Amino acid sequence: MLKFKKKMSSALLLTLALAAPAAPAQEVAPNVLLQSTTLEVIAAMKRERNLEAGRPSQVASLVETKVLPLFDFPRMTQMAVARNWRVATPEQQAELTAEFRILLVRTYSTALSSYRDQTIEFRSMRSTPADTEVTVKTVVKQSGTEPIAMNYDMVKTPAGWKVFDITVAGISLVTTYRDSFSASVRDGGVDGLIKALADKNRQLGSRSAAPSS
Repeated sequence: MLKFKKKMSSALLLTLALAAPAAPAQEVAPNVLLQSTTLEVIAAMKRERNLEAGRPSQVASLVETKVLPLFDFPRMTQMAVARNWRVATPEQQAELTAEFRILLVRTYSTALSSYRDQTIEFRSMRSTPADTEVTVKTVVKQSGTEPIAMNYDMVKTPAGWKVFDITVAGISLVTTYRDSFSASVRDGGVDGLIKALADKNRQLGSRSAAPSS
């Protein structure tokens, strides 16, 4: 499990290399979109020398403005909450989505602060203009470690292609949360899960705000 967490953390560094392109997303094939914007964000990260110092505010700002527009958070949250999504009210669903979004932003910001020299290799993709869901397959490489297979599941929306799940070494990033989310709902209902997420986000927020020694 520890080995997988290390792989997931390393892979998340490249997950962050997703940004809204200058042209409308619907005009760009999903694999081309990911490949071109990966280079764009990595270049931006290298220009931001303050990222090397791990300043949380600037890291979070980069995630917020560059990464998040390409993620379908409502769908990601629904997948993670699974069958309990149906018993949540619309208000609870909105709260769950907001808290899960914050959790992923903080996770990504932590990973981005540790970025060094990982590279990503995009595999060829077969798709047709009629496809509304695709999987973009990639391999994350870093010197001294084994390559990691990392696939992006994407859906075509009116706003363009959006990522709704990422699979690292055969394990879904979104569905790794299902067991803990289910346990929280079992113990305290949907409100219990919302509280657990909010508490976790406050804990992570306090940790990132604490001055480094």
